[in-house]
Amino acid sequence: MNMDIVKKVLISEEQIRERVKELGAEISKDYEGESILLVGTLKGAVIFLADLAREITVPCEFDFMSVKSYGHGTISSGDVRIIKDLDESVTGKNVLLVEDIIDSGRTLDYLTNNLSHRGAKSIKIVTFLDKHDRREIPIEADYIGFEVPNEFVIGYGLDYAEIGRNYPFIAALKNEVYEK
Repeated sequence: MNMDIVKKVLISEEQIRERVKELGAEISKDYEGESILLVGTLKGAVIFLADLAREITVPCEFDFMSVKSYGHGTISSGDVRIIKDLDESVTGKNVLLVEDIIDSGRTLDYLTNNLSHRGAKSIKIVTFLDKHDRREIPIEADYIGFEVPNEFVIGYGLDYAEIGRNYPFIAALKNEVYEK
Protein backbone atom coordinates (compact mmCIF):
# COMPACT_ATOMS: atom_id res chain seq x y z
CA MET A 1 0.00 0.00 0.00
CA ASN A 2 1.52 3.28 -1.15
CA MET A 3 0.98 5.66 1.77
CA ASP A 4 3.33 8.25 0.20
CA ILE A 5 0.36 9.78 -1.65
CA VAL A 6 -1.88 10.06 1.46
CA LYS A 7 -2.16 13.43 3.17
CA LYS A 8 -4.39 12.11 5.99
CA VAL A 9 -6.95 9.40 6.71
CA LEU A 10 -10.42 10.94 6.85
CA ILE A 11 -12.59 7.88 7.55
CA SER A 12 -11.29 4.73 9.23
CA GLU A 13 -12.01 1.14 8.26
CA GLU A 14 -14.06 0.69 11.45
CA GLN A 15 -16.15 3.81 10.76
CA ILE A 16 -16.85 2.51 7.26
CA ARG A 17 -17.89 -0.91 8.54
CA GLU A 18 -20.32 0.59 11.08
CA ARG A 19 -21.88 3.06 8.64
CA VAL A 20 -22.39 0.41 5.93
CA LYS A 21 -24.25 -1.76 8.49
CA GLU A 22 -26.48 1.21 9.37
CA LEU A 23 -27.19 1.94 5.71
CA GLY A 24 -28.05 -1.70 5.04
CA ALA A 25 -30.52 -1.74 7.92
CA GLU A 26 -32.14 1.53 6.78
CA ILE A 27 -32.46 0.35 3.16
CA SER A 28 -33.86 -3.02 4.28
CA LYS A 29 -36.50 -1.27 6.38
CA ASP A 30 -37.47 1.12 3.56
CA TYR A 31 -37.82 -1.71 1.02
CA GLU A 32 -39.49 -4.23 3.35
CA GLY A 33 -41.72 -6.54 1.30
CA GLU A 34 -40.10 -5.42 -1.96
CA SER A 35 -37.11 -6.46 -4.00
CA ILE A 36 -34.48 -4.11 -5.36
CA LEU A 37 -31.99 -3.93 -8.17
CA LEU A 38 -28.65 -2.56 -6.98
CA VAL A 39 -27.01 -0.74 -9.90
CA GLY A 40 -23.36 -0.10 -9.15
CA THR A 41 -21.18 2.31 -11.05
CA LEU A 42 -17.90 0.74 -12.09
CA LYS A 43 -15.26 0.75 -10.84
CA GLY A 44 -15.50 2.93 -7.77
CA ALA A 45 -18.69 1.59 -6.20
CA VAL A 46 -17.85 -2.13 -6.39
CA ILE A 47 -16.42 -2.49 -2.87
CA PHE A 48 -19.22 -0.42 -1.35
CA LEU A 49 -21.89 -2.38 -3.25
CA ALA A 50 -20.45 -5.72 -2.14
CA ASP A 51 -20.30 -4.70 1.53
CA LEU A 52 -23.70 -3.00 1.44
CA ALA A 53 -25.43 -5.95 -0.27
CA ARG A 54 -24.33 -8.25 2.56
CA GLU A 55 -26.13 -5.93 5.02
CA ILE A 56 -29.40 -5.72 3.04
CA THR A 57 -32.00 -8.27 4.10
CA VAL A 58 -34.58 -7.85 1.29
CA PRO A 59 -34.18 -9.71 -2.02
CA CYS A 60 -31.80 -7.88 -4.32
CA GLU A 61 -30.17 -8.31 -7.69
CA PHE A 62 -26.99 -6.66 -8.94
CA ASP A 63 -26.13 -5.00 -12.21
CA PHE A 64 -23.41 -2.59 -13.21
CA MET A 65 -22.82 0.38 -15.44
CA SER A 66 -19.54 1.97 -16.30
CA VAL A 67 -19.61 5.68 -16.92
CA LYS A 68 -16.75 8.08 -17.53
CA SER A 69 -16.52 11.70 -16.51
CA TYR A 70 -13.00 11.97 -15.04
CA GLY A 71 -10.46 10.08 -17.13
CA HIS A 72 -7.12 10.32 -15.33
CA GLY A 73 -7.64 13.83 -13.97
CA THR A 74 -8.96 15.10 -10.67
CA ILE A 75 -11.69 17.33 -12.07
CA SER A 76 -14.81 16.05 -13.82
CA SER A 77 -14.89 16.80 -17.54
CA GLY A 78 -18.64 17.33 -17.32
CA ASP A 79 -19.12 14.94 -20.25
CA VAL A 80 -20.83 11.75 -18.98
CA ARG A 81 -20.59 8.72 -21.25
CA ILE A 82 -21.85 5.16 -20.74
CA ILE A 83 -18.94 2.78 -21.34
CA LYS A 84 -20.73 -0.40 -20.16
CA ASP A 85 -24.51 -0.57 -20.01
CA LEU A 86 -26.77 -2.74 -17.86
CA ASP A 87 -27.19 -6.39 -18.75
CA GLU A 88 -30.88 -6.50 -17.77
CA SER A 89 -33.93 -4.27 -18.17
CA VAL A 90 -34.93 -1.98 -15.30
CA THR A 91 -38.57 -1.81 -16.40
CA GLY A 92 -40.86 -2.14 -13.39
CA LYS A 93 -38.01 -2.57 -10.91
CA ASN A 94 -37.04 -0.66 -7.77
CA VAL A 95 -33.60 0.61 -8.69
CA LEU A 96 -31.10 1.64 -6.06
CA LEU A 97 -28.18 3.42 -7.70
CA VAL A 98 -25.05 2.63 -5.70
CA GLU A 99 -22.45 5.35 -6.13
CA ASP A 100 -19.01 5.79 -4.62
CA ILE A 101 -19.12 9.61 -4.44
CA ILE A 102 -21.36 12.46 -5.49
CA ASP A 103 -19.27 15.40 -6.56
CA SER A 104 -20.69 17.71 -9.25
CA GLY A 105 -23.84 15.59 -9.50
CA ARG A 106 -23.60 15.34 -13.29
CA THR A 107 -23.14 11.55 -13.41
CA LEU A 108 -26.09 10.78 -11.13
CA ASP A 109 -28.31 13.34 -12.82
CA TYR A 110 -27.55 11.66 -16.13
CA LEU A 111 -28.08 8.14 -14.76
CA THR A 112 -31.34 8.88 -12.93
CA ASN A 113 -32.81 10.50 -16.04
CA ASN A 114 -31.57 7.65 -18.23
CA LEU A 115 -32.99 4.91 -15.97
CA SER A 116 -36.26 6.78 -15.50
CA HIS A 117 -36.75 6.83 -19.27
CA ARG A 118 -36.18 3.06 -19.29
CA GLY A 119 -39.23 2.49 -17.08
CA ALA A 120 -37.85 1.86 -13.61
CA LYS A 121 -40.62 1.57 -10.99
CA SER A 122 -38.60 3.73 -8.58
CA ILE A 123 -35.09 5.15 -8.43
CA LYS A 124 -33.24 5.99 -5.25
CA ILE A 125 -29.60 6.81 -4.69
CA VAL A 126 -27.20 5.55 -2.06
CA THR A 127 -23.79 7.16 -2.08
CA PHE A 128 -20.85 6.18 0.03
CA LEU A 129 -19.46 9.73 0.02
CA ASP A 130 -21.06 13.11 -0.58
CA LYS A 131 -18.92 16.09 -1.48
CA HIS A 132 -21.79 18.58 -1.29
CA ASP A 133 -19.59 21.68 -1.66
CA ARG A 134 -18.79 20.66 -5.26
CA ARG A 135 -22.41 20.19 -6.41
CA GLU A 136 -23.20 21.79 -9.76
CA ILE A 137 -26.45 19.91 -10.41
CA PRO A 138 -29.13 19.93 -7.67
CA ILE A 139 -29.27 16.21 -6.98
CA GLU A 140 -29.45 14.62 -3.54
CA ALA A 141 -28.89 11.06 -2.38
CA ASP A 142 -31.57 9.21 -0.44
CA TYR A 143 -28.88 7.51 1.66
CA ILE A 144 -25.47 8.97 2.44
CA GLY A 145 -22.54 7.19 4.03
CA PHE A 146 -20.34 10.16 4.85
CA GLU A 147 -19.91 13.79 3.87
CA VAL A 148 -16.36 14.68 2.90
CA PRO A 149 -14.56 18.00 2.48
CA ASN A 150 -13.65 19.43 -0.89
CA GLU A 151 -10.46 17.38 -1.23
CA PHE A 152 -9.54 14.65 -3.68
CA VAL A 153 -10.18 11.39 -1.81
CA ILE A 154 -9.03 7.83 -2.41
CA GLY A 155 -9.63 4.44 -0.87
CA TYR A 156 -12.50 1.95 -0.49
CA GLY A 157 -12.93 1.81 -4.27
CA LEU A 158 -12.01 5.39 -5.10
CA ASP A 159 -8.76 6.04 -6.91
CA TYR A 160 -6.33 8.49 -8.38
CA ALA A 161 -5.20 7.09 -11.76
CA GLU A 162 -6.13 3.59 -10.50
CA ILE A 163 -4.07 3.97 -7.30
CA GLY A 164 -5.68 3.59 -3.87
CA ARG A 165 -8.82 1.60 -4.70
CA ASN A 166 -7.76 -1.21 -2.34
CA TYR A 167 -7.18 1.01 0.71
CA PRO A 168 -9.65 -0.06 3.44
CA PHE A 169 -10.15 3.58 4.53
CA ILE A 170 -10.84 6.97 2.92
CA ALA A 171 -7.89 9.34 2.71
CA ALA A 172 -7.18 12.76 1.29
CA LEU A 173 -4.68 12.67 -1.54
CA LYS A 174 -1.61 14.87 -1.12
CA ASN A 175 -2.01 18.00 -3.23
CA GLU A 176 1.44 17.70 -4.74
CA VAL A 177 0.52 14.30 -6.23
CA TYR A 178 -2.01 15.75 -8.67
CA GLU A 179 -0.71 19.30 -8.98
CA LYS A 180 2.29 18.15 -10.99
